[in-house]
Amino acid sequence: MTAGTRKREAPTVPGRLPLIGHTPAMLRQRLAFTAELRSYGDVVRVWLGPLPVHFATTPELAHQVLSGPGEKFHKGLLVDKLRRAFGNGLVSTDGDFHRRQRRMVQPALQRPALERHAAVMTESAARLVDSWRPGQVLEFDRVVQDFTIGVVGRTLFSTDFDETVSAEIRRHTATMIRLGVVRALAPGWLALPVNRRFDTAVAHVHRVVDDVVANRRTDRDDLLSTLVEARDEHGLPMNARQVRDEVVTLLVAGSETTAVALSWLFHELAANPDVADRVQAEVDEVVGRRPATLADVPDLPYTRRVISEVLRKYPLWIMMRRTATEVTLGGVDLPAGTDVAFSPHALHHDPLSHPAPERFEPDRWLPERAALVPRGAYVPFAGGLHHCPGHQYAQAEIAIAAATVAARWRLVPVPDHRVRPKVVGLIYPDRLPMTAVPRSH
Repeated sequence: MTAGTRKREAPTVPGRLPLIGHTPAMLRQRLAFTAELRSYGDVVRVWLGPLPVHFATTPELAHQVLSGPGEKFHKGLLVDKLRRAFGNGLVSTDGDFHRRQRRMVQPALQRPALERHAAVMTESAARLVDSWRPGQVLEFDRVVQDFTIGVVGRTLFSTDFDETVSAEIRRHTATMIRLGVVRALAPGWLALPVNRRFDTAVAHVHRVVDDVVANRRTDRDDLLSTLVEARDEHGLPMNARQVRDEVVTLLVAGSETTAVALSWLFHELAANPDVADRVQAEVDEVVGRRPATLADVPDLPYTRRVISEVLRKYPLWIMMRRTATEVTLGGVDLPAGTDVAFSPHALHHDPLSHPAPERFEPDRWLPERAALVPRGAYVPFAGGLHHCPGHQYAQAEIAIAAATVAARWRLVPVPDHRVRPKVVGLIYPDRLPMTAVPRSH
């Protein structure tokens, strides 16, 4: 092979250790580790134990991975490790089967269905703010976890989803997400204790979902009924196992990410009083003191920019894919079966795409400024064929909850408590105690 035809390899990131590769540094430093990768090249190689993973570090290459032809990139290592939890749900499938399932699930999450289910969001948000008392200290991250799992549970199962079921799901969902990432990044022999805890959490969630599905009422206008009644292009329904896999996917994806966004949103409002004042002024004008509805959301442009900024600042840590055929990425030739990754957090905090990225600045999402953000530099809901089908549902729920809370309460940080990010696949606040202070209008 001549020098002119020799395949170019990606540089290996410094610090690789025998047997365990970069795994300890990556798990120890997390955000700092992935933020530094761009300094080594556009495509760099990281070793997870004996497995090489090629990281794309620029928006353009991340966009290529997410939005390239579906036959070139499939779900990767992280999804492989989470398949025990999600089975063949949308989050873990590819190809024709994924397209079939997406066509069947999509109607449950699009506008006509959303308009019906938004009433549950409004009712749940109203009940939440009515339950608080002046001066009450809320463990706010736990409060919104309960709120979001309740909303997605009630839209899935109507009134069959009671508080006992909700508590059981919430208790084990966070464990599934947290340990699923460790399973993916750690060599198999290091992940053995994690695997046992992960499998226990998955078994609990599956059992609860199976019980609710088996005992469901058939006269309900809920997401579960939509899934059960859905038919593919051949007129065939999902089997019982597939319904379960989609329900678990919707429960987990539809609760944890939304809860995390609401947690950070009110943390940022407390840290940025000028932003909080503008949100409250907008909510006062549009909503007043009543609960917000889906019809109010288009009339809350500043609040929606705040949500966009929260999703920029606190996205997923990493996403992974796998090449299904030979791919050239950033001048590097990757054979089929190569694991590829990128960090949405690193992309969202790249000063070349987002000036002063650590500053919370909702007006960076004014239309004329947002238009300047490169493709691939803002990917809160992934993209391409695997763009999150529930993004409208999630954004509506966040907006309705945020406006309903802001209409009645100001949430104040507890003195002397420093909120720290806890990075797994998602970026959680470690604890978020806040004091509920009623607003005077």
